Amino acid sequence: MTGAGHPDDGKPGPRPVYSPDYYGGFVLDPDGNSAEAVHHGRAREGDNRIDHLWIRVADLEASKRFYETVGPFGGFVLAGEWPERRHFRGENRSFSVIRDDRPPTENLHIAFPAADNATVDEFHRALVAAGYRDNGAPGERGYHPGYYGAFVLDPDANNVEVVCHNR
Repeated sequence: MTGAGHPDDGKPGPRPVYSPDYYGGFVLDPDGNSAEAVHHGRAREGDNRIDHLWIRVADLEASKRFYETVGPFGGFVLAGEWPERRHFRGENRSFSVIRDDRPPTENLHIAFPAADNATVDEFHRALVAAGYRDNGAPGERGYHPGYYGAFVLDPDANNVEVVCHNR
C-alpha cells in the first residue's frame, strides 16, 4: 500500500506485545486512520472478516460508557483498560476506543450482529432511554429481505447499529 502512496504507519513485522505469533503492518488512509494487515501465525475460522478496529474518540470515558451499554446487545464486553485505550472483545472480534493527539474518527458506521429482532428492539430502547441519540428506530430495511436493524449515535456522532439478518 505504501507503493500506492499511502503513508507508512508501522512497517510489517512481528508484534509480540499483542501475541507471540502476531505479525502486522500498518498504513494510513486519506483520513488519517490506521489500516492494518495482520496474520496470527495460523488461519482463523472466518478469516474474511475484520480482525479488530480502533476508533479515535474525543472523550475516552464517555465512549467507554456508551460501548459498555451497547455490549450486551452487540455481543461484546470491556476486556481491558489502558491510559489511552479501552478494549472491547466479542467472540472472534475486538475493537478499541482510543484517545490520542489526532482528531476523533468521523463518519464511522459500525454494525453488531444480533440473534433476533427482540435484541435489536431492546438495544434501541435501552440506548435511547440512557440518553443516546436515536438515528433510526428498529425495523426492516431495504438492504435485503429479512434485514432488521436499529441505529443510535455514539458520543462522537458515529452511527452504531445492531442488526439481525433474518435469513
